[in-house]
Amino acid sequence: MYDTIFSPAIYGGLRLKNRIIFAPTSFGLPEETYFEKLRKIAAGGAALLIIGDVPVGKHGAYSLHTERGFHYYQRLCDMIHGEGALVCAQLHQSDSNLPAMLKYLPGLLTKKISPEDLRRLLNEEVSPYISSMPQKKVSAITASFGPAALLAKKAGFDMIQVHGDRMCGSFSSSLYNKRRDCYGGSPENRARFAAEAVAAVRKALPGMPIDYKLPVRQEDPHYGNAGVLLSELPVFIPILEKAGVTSFHVTLGDHGSLTDTIPPASHPYFGGEGCFLPYCDEVRRYTKLPVCGVGSLRDPDFVEKALKEGRIDCAAMSRQLIADPDWPKKVSAGRTKEILRCVRCNRDCLGGIQRHEGVHCIYDKKRQEISDREVRK
Repeated sequence: MYDTIFSPAIYGGLRLKNRIIFAPTSFGLPEETYFEKLRKIAAGGAALLIIGDVPVGKHGAYSLHTERGFHYYQRLCDMIHGEGALVCAQLHQSDSNLPAMLKYLPGLLTKKISPEDLRRLLNEEVSPYISSMPQKKVSAITASFGPAALLAKKAGFDMIQVHGDRMCGSFSSSLYNKRRDCYGGSPENRARFAAEAVAAVRKALPGMPIDYKLPVRQEDPHYGNAGVLLSELPVFIPILEKAGVTSFHVTLGDHGSLTDTIPPASHPYFGGEGCFLPYCDEVRRYTKLPVCGVGSLRDPDFVEKALKEGRIDCAAMSRQLIADPDWPKKVSAGRTKEILRCVRCNRDCLGGIQRHEGVHCIYDKKRQEISDREVRK
């Protein structure tokens, strides 16, 4: 019944056992809790897990360049491989202005500034930060994607995803990028940062599959601030392909409200199933490379239809696999009535992050009760 979902796929040169991908997600959890959540998702039958926000820089506890960071990712890859899934590193460069963050920290600690206020204030700092960045520093950042990719492969990652949001997305966006040099102005120039980052990965790893998280910005109505306008896709896509991209992971551009990129069921525009798939339809017009869709993909019948019709080659899920890591196994076995379906309430996933409690799910309590009963037996 779900033959397309569970047919093998060649996604950007990587052979997947089925079409289900765990989308990159920031969890904000203690290490062992985070690892266990990913282990369950891998064991539940997803073909590929994308590990979000792997920094390309040399600083920080989880930098690939540090001994601690490298072994962290190595252990993560080994665990996921042990459950029969493949794993992709989402390489990213933050566009947050550190001095600005420090400026707002006292207000955050005293709760005069809410997390949502902080997000808005930091987004306002992005444009002056990237627009005034010295060209030498810009080139150094894009070049750093190459060494980071080499370390990621050494750690055990099967694929590299270049995070097209964050700094890539800000350079791509005419709303943020006000530069007057070769990195700003025309769409061709605004695509240069992303293209150089991809090319650095391709040069370091000639045979590596390179996925690109392609953030789309739309108008009428306006959603997303970073990323690429729909009308700019004919410019950006060929440039990215030439740089070395082998597949596209298509979603809404960031730097707006979190409830736009992680929309609840009540969202006025993105309330439906497969809410970002219309962007995939547009991307399909300009590329023959595999396309992965994301955005409230929960219903097996809907996912099967989207795959069978060729709207997408793979279906990425985050909240649904957090709600029920066994979604692929249950669907494959015809046990769809047993699926714990994400209701898109955002209460304990997005809400957990905003409360600094980490990503959880309303079903976690129910699962714990079941587990406790089994132990008592």
